[in-house]
Amino acid sequence: MKSVINITKLGAAALAISAFSISGHALAADAVAAEKLARQEGCLRCHGIERGKDGPAYKDVAAKFRGKADAEARLLHHLSSGEKAKFPDGHEEEHKIPKTKDMDQIKNLVQWILSLT
Repeated sequence: MKSVINITKLGAAALAISAFSISGHALAADAVAAEKLARQEGCLRCHGIERGKDGPAYKDVAAKFRGKADAEARLLHHLSSGEKAKFPDGHEEEHKIPKTKDMDQIKNLVQWILSLT
């Protein structure tokens, strides 16, 4: 019986540690709302979640910014400024700016993108 209790405590400790190791982005993002916004804004026409299309896959974007302190700010700027996006063939286009002016929705979208692994 004592070993069952110790295993249970060990499992609970491992769960707690893994919860703390998840980035704050993953905990903050409302994935359903973010994906809905991405569909409404047409983001998924150019970006796939798993695979790139004309633009990079969101998982690749998350990997590019993983561990960078300014990741959220840089992506927010990219989405809100119309900054030029560079394509693999070398041409550049202004990135579409979301129609929604609700910064909480846009921040949630960015946090969701950054939470993808």
